[in-house]
Amino acid sequence: MTTPDPRADELKARIKKLNAQATQAKMDLHDLSEDLPTGWERILEVAQRCHRAHADLMDARREAAQATS
Repeated sequence: MTTPDPRADELKARIKKLNAQATQAKMDLHDLSEDLPTGWERILEVAQRCHRAHADLMDARREAAQATS
């Protein structure tokens, strides 16, 4: 029988927070794209924030998967 990782609840909460941030970043990128060419100067900034948010989320999901296996 495998002992559950004591950080499981902490990881779940972190993933929930990161998921919300990634979703918001995705929506910000979507909104920016709909307003183009207005705001074109912010494309790189918003895209980098979106990329970072999703990378952080994927890292946390991998960490959670490793903790449960």
